[in-house]
Amino acid sequence: MAERRYNNTEIAAIFRAATEGPLAHAQPDVPRDEGLTLPDLQAIGHEVGIAPDAIAGAARALDVHRGVGRTFFGLPIGVARTVNLHRRLSDEEWERLVVQLREVFDARGTTRSDGSLRQWTNGNLQVLLEPTESGHRLRFRTMHGGAQASIAAGFVAFGTAGVVALITALSGTLVDAMSGVLFLAAAGTLFVANGALRLPRWARLRARQMDALAQAIAEPGTRAPATSPQISKPPDHRA
Repeated sequence: MAERRYNNTEIAAIFRAATEGPLAHAQPDVPRDEGLTLPDLQAIGHEVGIAPDAIAGAARALDVHRGVGRTFFGLPIGVARTVNLHRRLSDEEWERLVVQLREVFDARGTTRSDGSLRQWTNGNLQVLLEPTESGHRLRFRTMHGGAQASIAAGFVAFGTAGVVALITALSGTLVDAMSGVLFLAAAGTLFVANGALRLPRWARLRARQMDALAQAIAEPGTRAPATSPQISKPPDHRA
């Protein structure tokens, strides 16, 4: 497969990221016979004092799209990443990736193949390998189903408390029903807090894991770090 080439917009973004910081968004693909290759960019960078590793890292980041994960009432209920590999992933590389997925997420998961499409899933956690014109694309996505269910149950409790309060107020028995209304409101608060408080930390963890796996697959021979034993691992349905 022809070596990845970068257009003028991508080249500017790579040099900016190599000297200033990470890229915010991936750029569109460029035809293989146009633009400059990574060695070309590293040679240019060498002339102006930019380390080849910095340019290589910025170029890799260009192909990792930080997808907009799902939100639930403004909370990060989902995390997603897309990696354009610009090459075909071999059977052996896919098998090694599955091993890394099991180590990082501490879950066996299940694999499935459908023609050139492959996937590894564990509850809400999905890793999809899809063909593109330039090779393969790897997509990571997950959703915290447990937290979403907890928050939804909390709002149901709030709604029920409101309906009970309205009906009893109209019938003149609100005072008698107040203890039940307060109980429902308190239960709703606990459910919402239980779901909401764990989402930011969970989202950061999943984002770090996906970024590490994306780097590992973009750089053959690199292994993503396994999940730290100090970090609690949620059950499959919460992946």
